[in-house]
Amino acid sequence: MRLEILPVPGIGDVTEGDDLAVLIGTAAPWLRDGDVLVVTSKIVSKAEGRLVDVPADGPERLAARDEVLAAETARVVASRGATRIVQTHHGFVMASAGIDASNVDKTRLVLLPVDPDASARALRAALRDRYRIDVAVIISDTMGRPWRNGLTDVALGVAGMPAIRDHRGEVDPYGNELQLTQMAVVDELAGAGELIKGKCDQVPVAVVRGYLPSSSPPADGGRAHPPAGGDGRDDRPAVRLVDDGAGAAALVRESALDLFSLGTAEAMAAGMRAAATLADGRGEAPVDPAAVDRAIAAVAEVVAPGTTFTQVTDDEVRAGLAATVDGWPIGASGLLLGAAPTPVDQPDLVRFGVDLHRLRIALAAEGIPSTLLPPPTGSIASACLAL
Repeated sequence: MRLEILPVPGIGDVTEGDDLAVLIGTAAPWLRDGDVLVVTSKIVSKAEGRLVDVPADGPERLAARDEVLAAETARVVASRGATRIVQTHHGFVMASAGIDASNVDKTRLVLLPVDPDASARALRAALRDRYRIDVAVIISDTMGRPWRNGLTDVALGVAGMPAIRDHRGEVDPYGNELQLTQMAVVDELAGAGELIKGKCDQVPVAVVRGYLPSSSPPADGGRAHPPAGGDGRDDRPAVRLVDDGAGAAALVRESALDLFSLGTAEAMAAGMRAAATLADGRGEAPVDPAAVDRAIAAVAEVVAPGTTFTQVTDDEVRAGLAATVDGWPIGASGLLLGAAPTPVDQPDLVRFGVDLHRLRIALAAEGIPSTLLPPPTGSIASACLAL
């Protein structure tokens, strides 16, 4: 594969109501079927009127920006000082919901397009209708990435090509079947386009040529699409390479599969809130001892050195091996016993209480409800969870 990345200069400033298809088609009459247009989301937003007025400076500007950010935020992922990492209503996780104050008047902010996939589909259709060319369209924006410094452009909207190249089931040269590899090719193409668009060069559109298979030169060796007629349209029959596809929505990870859905401090706070409201009570179904063992193992590395947890199984109860444990009668669901170190001082009791609550949370994660039984008279060094 041989790729070319071509700038589209001369588009100029975009304002609300501008026809992006005409601006791009006029600036790039050399477009070919199968080209991939990488279009900066900012000009899409400007053309669609996604701008808000704010004060030019001062605390009023900050307050207005915070209000706009709140409206664009579906949930806060992490917050450190003035920095807000949020999930937008589109599902994107990014700083400040993608709100941008660059390359725009100081009294305005640019928001992301309402539906970047729909914007990509509309632009693709307009180019096909007016100029009889079939291109793929990527609406791109800049994002940071967890665990890595620096920014890169990614795809917010896509039409005319799959967002993901799925290699699962393919066999590599060593005979290994690929099990997990899914490449976000539209993000890679968006990043490639950014290499020549830049941030200060006023080149909001790039063309990646050679990735899709239909970027062959015109048969007559001339322009890819001839000059438009008197009404601004090409009279050739429309072409259509592929469907618009599922768009960039395919790149948004489902919340159930997101292992890092919160920042560290936010995850700890959420855990504390969950712990404070943990349901108290035994379950009706028999408890799986293996699930209890998993819960104990999950907290084994974080409990205090002297804290131990011992499971008393239903079989032991039924066999009459123990009628009581440290003064607690054994119920039909079995018992879980924790023993704090002795002699016990106040910090030990605090740590032990935290350990018990950690275990209850781990049990809840396994679907096992529990209740903390009151200690036997005179006992301050142990506690019991009934399951």
